[in-house]
Amino acid sequence: MSEEAVELTVVMPCLNEAETLAACVDYALAALRENGIVGEVVVADNGSTDGSQTIAAQHGARVVAVPLRGYGAALNAGISAARGRFVLMADADDSYNFAHIPRFLAELRKGADLVMGNRFQGGIGPGAMPALHRYLGNPVLSRLGRVLFRAPIGDFHCGIRAFSCAAYERWGLRTTGMEFASEMVVKAALLKQTIVEVPTTLQKDGRSRPPHLKTWSDGWRHLRFMLMYSPRWLFLFPGLTLMLGGLALMAWLLPAERPLGFVNLGVDTLAYAVAAVLLGFQLLFFGIAAKVFAITEGLLPEDESFQRWFRFVTLETGLIAGAMLVLVGLGIAIFSLHAWAHAGYGSLPPVRMMRRTLPAMMCLMLGTEICFGSFFLSLLGLRRR
Repeated sequence: MSEEAVELTVVMPCLNEAETLAACVDYALAALRENGIVGEVVVADNGSTDGSQTIAAQHGARVVAVPLRGYGAALNAGISAARGRFVLMADADDSYNFAHIPRFLAELRKGADLVMGNRFQGGIGPGAMPALHRYLGNPVLSRLGRVLFRAPIGDFHCGIRAFSCAAYERWGLRTTGMEFASEMVVKAALLKQTIVEVPTTLQKDGRSRPPHLKTWSDGWRHLRFMLMYSPRWLFLFPGLTLMLGGLALMAWLLPAERPLGFVNLGVDTLAYAVAAVLLGFQLLFFGIAAKVFAITEGLLPEDESFQRWFRFVTLETGLIAGAMLVLVGLGIAIFSLHAWAHAGYGSLPPVRMMRRTLPAMMCLMLGTEICFGSFFLSLLGLRRR
């Protein structure tokens, strides 16, 4: 088979799947043959010790040895070795229906970049998915993916999906573990590529051993990955909320003590408002730094709106803004010192002085952080520029 003739490559990651691998390869090849699809099956073996390699070759698959362990590492090697214009990936545990291959290929031929299977639309067989995954884990993570990345996906972690090799090259996936599947959807969504879903089914796998997937550890890895790939939701939005809330509370409490129900809010609450502003700024800074680093290292695609913002917020503007805040803080501190001298350096009303000291401290700290933070961001952005 010439490389030009291959339209679809079916890639199966494999680690000791001797019980089910033969059936999966046979089903995939039968689906290709019966639907007139010129294709191949590639088994990306991750170091099996049960003879999976021999079984795959005997049943007509091309075997690619992958020494680097990990679900993502195996898939990446198999996809890189694919001869087809399109790739369909699926687990080799006999839980997915390879007869649905034409559904995926039809959408790819129409121009889709990524075609996801949706098991909730197609049907989940008895015992095929643990109740914790079906009713909590998958729906929650899928919903989170739609919110964080606006990915139109109802089944974020479906193991059967297809994509074009051209789209895969653009993604530049980095992860080697179970996060590989999430990174694929996230990158496609961030690059605003065409993502569609087709119904597919899930049946109980044919293995006698437990699955490689670990509910809590792998679920946490997926959640952690999605949060780290969304600096806006992890850092920026919480930081803005804290800063704006703290500033509003400060503006309300600075003139005088305020009643709220059965209590009075005074300088103690004002101190917490200042802390909220400072913490909010730290989160904002972490978000901006994380975004710059991720874009510089190729973990996130270029963001045009962020690039425009970055052109105006430079080292010089940061230094000017920081210096102005420091001067405001020094001005308040000098005014307070003058009031203390006018009182003969004796005792002063603590509440009144705290209404000056807390804003002065906040301005001095924010100004200093902005100045040094501007240098740090400029260092991060050197490679980008």
